[in-house]
Amino acid sequence: MPTTRTGAVGSSEEAALLGPVHFIGVGGVGMSGLARLLVARGTTVSGSDARESANARALRALGVTVHIGHDAGHLGDARAVVVSNAIEDHNPELAAARRRALPVLHRARLLAGLMAGKDRVAVAGTVGKTSTTSMLTAVACRGGLDPSFAIGGHVAEFGANARHGTGRLFIAEADESDSSFLLLSPDTAVITNIGAEDHLEVHGTAENYFRCFERFLDRLPDGGLLVTSADDAGTVRLTPCARRRLRVRTFGTSSGADLHVTDITVTPGGSAYRATLDGAPLPPIAIPVPGRHMVMNSAAALLTALELGVPVERAAEGLATYRGVGRRFEFKGRAAGVRVYDDYASYPLKVRAQLRAARVVAGAGRLVVAFQPSLFSSTRRFAAEFGAALGEADEVVVLDVSRARERPLPGVTGALIADAVPLPPDRVTFVPRRSEAAAVLAGLARPGDLVLTMGSGDVTLVGPELLGLLGDDRV
Repeated sequence: MPTTRTGAVGSSEEAALLGPVHFIGVGGVGMSGLARLLVARGTTVSGSDARESANARALRALGVTVHIGHDAGHLGDARAVVVSNAIEDHNPELAAARRRALPVLHRARLLAGLMAGKDRVAVAGTVGKTSTTSMLTAVACRGGLDPSFAIGGHVAEFGANARHGTGRLFIAEADESDSSFLLLSPDTAVITNIGAEDHLEVHGTAENYFRCFERFLDRLPDGGLLVTSADDAGTVRLTPCARRRLRVRTFGTSSGADLHVTDITVTPGGSAYRATLDGAPLPPIAIPVPGRHMVMNSAAALLTALELGVPVERAAEGLATYRGVGRRFEFKGRAAGVRVYDDYASYPLKVRAQLRAARVVAGAGRLVVAFQPSLFSSTRRFAAEFGAALGEADEVVVLDVSRARERPLPGVTGALIADAVPLPPDRVTFVPRRSEAAAVLAGLARPGDLVLTMGSGDVTLVGPELLGLLGDDRV
């Protein structure tokens, strides 16, 4: 295991760690996890969000004061304020914090403070980082390391997106979308892949996006560990430079991978494969989630865990009993013979990979997908790629673009993607209003079908609405 560095924690981070601290947008999956970690450390926490949510209710159960709506008075006696990029400058609580000269921390800076003094593992990549981070956490727990963790999804084993463990290890999902992972200083980095299919509204070009990962590796100490893919073109390009300063270990189906994956099988009940490590065979590996992309995520987690000292038998057990993470092909229920799943996929690469996995689970039934684009900029830039990926389904419903993160662009709607789907027109439907999507799906679905809602926005609400219309009979 790499040597632990204490890491510098500035006065702003210290103020947040001591509290009281107020989160603006506390119901978000990343923000609520950080709030959980502070509560576990004994910090007084409050927060606000635009709407009620399961995360808000869970935080209240932990003693956090959560306000719905934003008002300057919600700050109370806070000594520090935590924000994400979703919080705009005109937010009344943010404006009040600045008037009071309170420290205002980006959530990644707080995460860096929470990780200080630990053996730090940061999992990054264009796609797969949430699943990889959750798999690694499950394996580390099975290996007796009892890690702290912060993940952009709810890990089924723990029913939470973050936990304060008793061990030396801290595992965190690292966000490259806004370059905020450059605020972290990990001892070990995992990079699943690098493919600029999104976030170009921030990075500008694919080259800039790639360079951001180079800068991320600069955050590691000399001799630090990089675990990365031997199959992905982006990470393969990154590896030679990384080897000059870091210890690099690779996974993948490529013959030169340190952890060489072979004999992949995917069934409705999960995936299995064989692997060798430095030429030596490992026990057969099985994971209860389907998809070749999930095999690669598990290989990344397996290799990292072995490098961190988890015995291979324990690592295999951890993967075999992995229970998944929220919004990653999450089963929502069954009604009228229709199975409903939900997934966060919002990049063409991930959309295609998840639809191929869902096809296996669908079996003889049709695969019906409802997709909500997440950004106007990526819809304009990648409409053809999104359309081609959605063509893996039998029936496609495309919603309009989520308005959570960007202002609309003239002429850019979900219809651009719907028009690019290579299926007969009668099998592709554009639904401008999210509120109407469940009814449209109810009209399309037949017994035996698998319906998959996809996207990072409020399309996740469509599945339960559909089940209600069909007559939810889940057990």
